Amino acid sequence: MSHPSSTPPRTPLLLRPRVQQVVYPLLVLLVLLGAWQGTVDALELPAYLVPSPILMFKTLVEDAGMLMPALWVTLKITLLSFAAATVIGVLISFLFVQSRLIELALLPYAVLLQVTPIVAVAPLIIIWVKDPTLSLVVCATLVALFPVISNTTLGLRSVDPDLLAYFRMKRASRWQQLIRLRVPGALPYFFGGLRISSGLALIGAVVAEFVAGTGGSGAGLAYQILQAGFQLNIPRMFAALLLISLTGVLLFALMGLLARWALGSWHSSAQAQE
Repeated sequence: MSHPSSTPPRTPLLLRPRVQQVVYPLLVLLVLLGAWQGTVDALELPAYLVPSPILMFKTLVEDAGMLMPALWVTLKITLLSFAAATVIGVLISFLFVQSRLIELALLPYAVLLQVTPIVAVAPLIIIWVKDPTLSLVVCATLVALFPVISNTTLGLRSVDPDLLAYFRMKRASRWQQLIRLRVPGALPYFFGGLRISSGLALIGAVVAEFVAGTGGSGAGLAYQILQAGFQLNIPRMFAALLLISLTGVLLFALMGLLARWALGSWHSSAQAQE
C-alpha cells in the first residue's frame, strides 16, 4: 500500500513571485524596445532626432571610456548625498518623536526644503561652498532628505498604543521606548523612505551637475548630456540617459533587497510579499 507523499507540489518556475518580478518587467521592456526600434525603422527617423535602441547601445559601448568615468562621478555624489540624507533624516526624526512641540516647530522647515526647487538654491550653495563636489553633495542631500524624515517620523509615531502603555507601565525610559519599541515598528516606513530617497538623491545629483556645469575629469553624466546636446550627438545623450535610468532602477532594487534582508525573517510587511 503506497503512502501519499508529504512533499508539497513544487510551484512552476514562472508562477513563483520572485521570478515574476523579474520576468514580467523584462518582457515589457523587450516589447517597448521592439516597438521603438520598429517605429524608428519604419519612419526612417534620423539619429539626430530619435536614435534607435541598437544605435544607443552601440554608442554606449563605443563611448564607454567617456561615459563610465562620468557615471562614477555621478554615482559617488549620489551615494554620498544619500548617506548624508539618511543619517540626518533619522536624527531629525528621533528629535521629532521626542516632543510634539519640537515637531510642530521644525516640520514646516523640512517641508520648505522639499517644496523649494533645488534649481533656485543650487547656485547659491555652489557659491557658498567652495569645494565643487561638496556643493553638489549638499544640493543632492537637500533633495533626498524629506522622504527619510517624513517616513521615519510616521513610523516612529505609528506604535501600538497598548504596547506603548505597557512600556510606560514598566517605567521604560524614553531611550528604551525608542530603541525597543518605536525603531522596530518604524523599519518598514524607514525602508520605504530609503527607496524614495535613493532615487531623489540621483535626481538631485544630476540637477546639481546641470546647474554647476562643471567639466573636465570631474564631470558627471549631466555634463556629458549637455555636451552631447551642444554637439547634436543625440545617441550619446540617450546612452547617458540610459545609464542614469539603470542606476536609479538598481538603487531602488538594492533598497528593496536591503528591506527584505532586514525584515523578511520577522516582519509581516516583508513576509506578505513571498
